Amino acid sequence: MERINVPQPGPMDLPLSLLEMGCSGRLELITHPLPGQPLPPQSTLPHGLPPTSLNLEKEVEKQFLRDPAWLPIHDIDFAFQKFPKVTQREVNADSLLNCTPSSLHSGLSVIRDPTTGMLLDFTEVLLENTGLSAKNSLSLQRQPGPPSESLRGSNTNYPFLPGGMEELSLDQIKKKSELEEDIDFENDLLRVPPGFKAGMDFTDKGSKMAKAEVNLMSLLSTFDDGAYMQPDKEEKEEDKRKEETPKLPRTNSLEDLGIKDAVSSAAPSEKNKNEKPKPNENPEENKKWAIPVNISAPCDDFYKRIPNPAFKWPFELDTFQKQAVLRLEAHDSVFVAAHTSAGKTVVAEYAIALSQKHMTRTIYTSPIKALSNQKFRDFKNTFGDVGLLTGDVQLSPESSCLIMTTEILRSMLYNGSEVIRDLEWVIFDEVHYINDAERGVVWEEVLIMLPDHVSIILLSATVPNALEFSEWIGRIKKRHIYVISTMKRPVPLEHHLYTGNSTKTQKELFLLVDAVGNFLTKGYYAAVDAKKDRTSKHAQSFGAKNTSQNTTASQDRAVWLTLLHYLSQRQQTPVVAFTFSRTRCDDNARSLDSMDLTTSVEKAEIHSFFQKSMSRLRGGDRQLPQILLMRDLLKRGIAVHHSGILPILKEVIEMLFSRGLVKVLFATETFAMGVNMPARTVVFDSIRKHDGTGFRNLLPGEYIQMAGRAGRRGLDATGTVIILCKAGVHEMADLHVMMLGKPTILQSQFRLTYTMILNLLRVEALRVTDMMRRSFSESHRDTQAHEKRISQLKQTLSSLPPLDSDGQLSDMLPYYHTVTELRTTTEILQRAILDSVNGLKALSVGRVIVVNYKQHLNALGVILQVSNDAVNRTFTALIICEKGNEEGEEKSHNAFPHLFNTALFIPEGPCSHTVQKLKLQDISAITVKTLKVIPDRIIDNYNKRQQPRFRHDPPGQAISTATQELLRLAEASPGGIASLDPVNDLQLKSVDVVEGSMRLRVLQESLKEFNCIHSPTFAEQFARVQERMGVQEELDRLLFLVSDQSLSLLPEYHQRIKVLQSLQYVDGNGAVQLKGRVACQISSHELLLTELLFENALSPLAPEESAALLSCLVFTQNTQVEPHITNTLQEGIDRVLAVAKRIGELQRDCGIPQTAEEFVGQFKFGLTEVVYCWARGMPFAEIAQLTDVQEGTVVRCIQRLDEVLKEVCQAARIVGDSVLGSKMEKASLAIRRDIVFTASLYTH
Repeated sequence: MERINVPQPGPMDLPLSLLEMGCSGRLELITHPLPGQPLPPQSTLPHGLPPTSLNLEKEVEKQFLRDPAWLPIHDIDFAFQKFPKVTQREVNADSLLNCTPSSLHSGLSVIRDPTTGMLLDFTEVLLENTGLSAKNSLSLQRQPGPPSESLRGSNTNYPFLPGGMEELSLDQIKKKSELEEDIDFENDLLRVPPGFKAGMDFTDKGSKMAKAEVNLMSLLSTFDDGAYMQPDKEEKEEDKRKEETPKLPRTNSLEDLGIKDAVSSAAPSEKNKNEKPKPNENPEENKKWAIPVNISAPCDDFYKRIPNPAFKWPFELDTFQKQAVLRLEAHDSVFVAAHTSAGKTVVAEYAIALSQKHMTRTIYTSPIKALSNQKFRDFKNTFGDVGLLTGDVQLSPESSCLIMTTEILRSMLYNGSEVIRDLEWVIFDEVHYINDAERGVVWEEVLIMLPDHVSIILLSATVPNALEFSEWIGRIKKRHIYVISTMKRPVPLEHHLYTGNSTKTQKELFLLVDAVGNFLTKGYYAAVDAKKDRTSKHAQSFGAKNTSQNTTASQDRAVWLTLLHYLSQRQQTPVVAFTFSRTRCDDNARSLDSMDLTTSVEKAEIHSFFQKSMSRLRGGDRQLPQILLMRDLLKRGIAVHHSGILPILKEVIEMLFSRGLVKVLFATETFAMGVNMPARTVVFDSIRKHDGTGFRNLLPGEYIQMAGRAGRRGLDATGTVIILCKAGVHEMADLHVMMLGKPTILQSQFRLTYTMILNLLRVEALRVTDMMRRSFSESHRDTQAHEKRISQLKQTLSSLPPLDSDGQLSDMLPYYHTVTELRTTTEILQRAILDSVNGLKALSVGRVIVVNYKQHLNALGVILQVSNDAVNRTFTALIICEKGNEEGEEKSHNAFPHLFNTALFIPEGPCSHTVQKLKLQDISAITVKTLKVIPDRIIDNYNKRQQPRFRHDPPGQAISTATQELLRLAEASPGGIASLDPVNDLQLKSVDVVEGSMRLRVLQESLKEFNCIHSPTFAEQFARVQERMGVQEELDRLLFLVSDQSLSLLPEYHQRIKVLQSLQYVDGNGAVQLKGRVACQISSHELLLTELLFENALSPLAPEESAALLSCLVFTQNTQVEPHITNTLQEGIDRVLAVAKRIGELQRDCGIPQTAEEFVGQFKFGLTEVVYCWARGMPFAEIAQLTDVQEGTVVRCIQRLDEVLKEVCQAARIVGDSVLGSKMEKASLAIRRDIVFTASLYTH
């Protein structure tokens, strides 16, 4: 055997090793593998072989802890790349100077031959705005963020610039740049260019053609209006206007300058035949943003103007739909107000089709999640490329049409989502929801925040103030909104009263409003009689007078059985019965146990559909009492729909109803709000509902919304609406208002929320006051008109002569101010006197008064009559005056001589008299004297002598006596008569009256000190001051109205900022701090949640406990059942309440009008036990037993709780509390199961 030479064995060449298998002490020998052949025993270990004969801990310790060479100095990320090759450590100072490479400021562009397209050369092009990013710019030019943030954006992103926010302020326009500064474009211009010998002579050689100077605007508008006007006429117009205004005035906003151009160029080609613009309208004067579209004339040339529409329907469109489509084709924004089922969806569908054609995106927002799900199904069937984003579902978010709730769109706008770049349309459905007190503000925020390139489509039920609302949107967005409003119903309604309650009376149905809309009183009286006959018989037989409003369950049942029997005989099903209480819905449905409205074929269909839908639930959940009960009801064609029903059951019911298999549906108001499911008949169980504060009649808007569910387009000729008269017939006036009244107007529910304030504060370019100024609640501020008036007043001021303020006249201004204050103080006192009993007693017939009225200064008078009108009370008085000055022309009120001169008027010649009607301000003092007068005689005599033929009769006895008496009084005390003091004589002891009368004395005394009154030119100088100050005061008032100071919410804004500052969400300069950043992430109850996070209140709790605790933020009802909870949870609840109390008190201290109790009271802990048990895995059937809250409500709360948990999880990540973050994730996973998170039937 020859000897084999083996090389020196290195550490890698160990031929074998020992491996201990498990803990049994059995060893196995492992030889080194041949390349490409795995070891057999390796498969016995889950993770392959451990490294042999190495103590891992020692190895790790040696490598990482004992050897400092690998430890990084600065860049920790770099360390992980370095750690495989551990080397000697070198100091590298340059590594500190690490800066990211700046983006390229130029790129290459190709030059091609224009004819052949051959590539000739490359050229360098400079790129603009390369430094813009989502963290520092509002511009659409900024570079896109990371793909992970493209959908929802990030709360460190800036939003895109909201449309209509680009106004320059007055100061910015006034500030000239250096280049503009010193050039005068009119005088001292060079005639000879530098370096030339001769130049150009511009002097006017008496040319006949000289025109007044024309500015650029006029050229533009001639250009644009050329389509309609002969240019020469236009130029003459312009010339005239130019002569009046030689320069284009500087205005406060670019708006005013750009308008003329924008309006006149509003694409004349698209104007309808019936909308010819009127020539020579100066668009600045009467500019309206909202343009009502005339839909009475048929739209004949529709197919000519849109030869290949983006979407075709199987039916012919109505005029209003055609008009809307024409506007969409022109890329205009529209507001469509029409009744339910009139076909508003057509507008939305066309917009979606257009955006698919243009490769852009559309967002469709709706107020209610159920509605979003339904629309998703409808649009998905129509268009295919549709996505859905709600709080808990995200389906194909890359689609061209996204359906979402308004809240999500709001957060996308604030967080600068990339989706906004491609957005062409936003469709707001059910816009009348802006009246919702809780969530209406979200619509306004979204409308204000939408960028300029997005067009808006608003779909709404009929509202009276559609124009005003559109005008507001048009004004804040600086674009026209076309208002298309139609009152026509495709299926007219007939309203009836029903008084039947037994087989005998089942036909008692009385028509009250016919299909044309006439109110038939005959029907009303017939119903009253039918009801009366029965009650009187009933009362005779029992001797009791039962006139209560409420009916017993058995009476109810009788009415329903009778009515439904009658309707199903007449084939009037399906019926929706609106009932304004969930328990009543349930009771009514249960009481119809004897009724069966379906055929056996329908029963089979219902059964199979029900089973198929329920197959998605887990076994235990299919046996829930509510599901079993509903299954029995559904088989007989009866169903219930309200917020207490499980969401999956609601969807089953909606789908069966739209197939016509549910014959009677007992529903609450929510069914009418979103779900588009018309019936043949609508029945109102009652017309009173509880709106959270008390019972009231239905508003016309609510009634129309619900009644509008009657009548299916293409199936019924008319829809039937029936109002049950169970206890008695309702008042005719109530019915009339409700059926034919105006629906509720759109009103702003704008309010400041902390999230909104923080989101706007973190972007320097956006101010909260801008948001407030643009809200619908401030839409009455016509800033532009004010601006115009302000510039006029400024010109007036500058043209007034300067004030003469030397020598005697130096104290003229203080004098004016004193006099003005005197006047206002007197007016306040007089108001107080008039409002008091004693004051009115004093101002009675016969009281002597001092009058200052037109030409009568400090004249004595006596009261003859006092009018009864409390608002504008007038006094008829006899006043003494000079002969010939009875009906004197009113002198201009240039000075107030009477204010410093208390001397009474004594006629120089013979004394005459006049009878005048005086206002309170004309009476400058009430004296202590009274006279006996005979008022009727005096007035009659005076009136008689006013007629021409009795003009020269001597005055009657009564008058001359009174005049003599007054004259005697005046002569007796020429310095002034003692007057009644409001405090001492009239016993007015309120603080302001006492202070006022003291102030009045001081002011009157001080008047004597002034020098200017002795000046000979005093009167005219005072008139000048008065004129000047009048203009100045009006100017100040308007400047105030235009400024932020006049915003109605400004005080509250300052209070909220104070709260945020004291909680350290923002610092003193309004910069958002870490806490503020966290609060931005949270959509509701942001203060409470952020405080809990920073106080670590959630850290000691287990995931299921924290979920249970946070349920107080989403649950809003009161419960009767006391929850049984663990001690840690009880401590958690106490902590939450303590924090809430602290915030509530802080808000109170900062001046917010909500009490701490109210703030704490909004958190309800009724579902803590339920959520706790659910998160721990208890089946739903058992959970339902723990509480008196209905199943549907529980499910909805847990779904909303999941959204809160996700928000808290993200907030925890921002703070850097990863433990809490993962805990929230666990909690979220624990509650996302079974029936609570069954996917919607609409989305599958």
